[in-house]
Amino acid sequence: MTDAITPTFEDVPLRAGPLVLRAPGPADVPAIVRACRDPLTQQWLPLPNPYDETHALSFVTDLARATWRSGQGIVRAIEWDGEFAGMIDLKKTDWAGLTTEIGYWVSPDHRGRGLAGKAARLLGDWAMLQHGMERVEIRAATGNTGSRRAALAAGYREEGVLRSAGYIHTGRVDLVVLGKVRADL
Repeated sequence: MTDAITPTFEDVPLRAGPLVLRAPGPADVPAIVRACRDPLTQQWLPLPNPYDETHALSFVTDLARATWRSGQGIVRAIEWDGEFAGMIDLKKTDWAGLTTEIGYWVSPDHRGRGLAGKAARLLGDWAMLQHGMERVEIRAATGNTGSRRAALAAGYREEGVLRSAGYIHTGRVDLVVLGKVRADL
């Protein structure tokens, strides 16, 4: 009997003009800490508070690598014109069902430029075209209008609301499900 090989996403940088999605590393830790201490980031993500260098280093050296090795997804730093601008990932990947989910956040100094939408389009389309995914989802708290706008700009469609499906520091929240299928490309 042979062990099945766990499929993984190809660990390569993705580029579209000045946008690069690449593996995060220890050099990104200071920028990650600054962004994850931001009140708006803390409002919508269940991050440790206070968020420190230990959390960020563990994220890039342990969690990001483990996510990729397990086949559950891939974590990418968003870089714009050579500057760290945020994080995006594929997660909850179902290789048998060919589905995955995208999550993202953008650093405060890079917000308002459409980067989350551009990054979500690049990563989601790559997952479908290069790795055979049939469906990619983005889930955002109903009140997180910035995240919802980014998903819509990336070509995702609002499909419904999952009641009490997420959690943030203030408690349970409803999540809007936005989806894109291969036929949408």
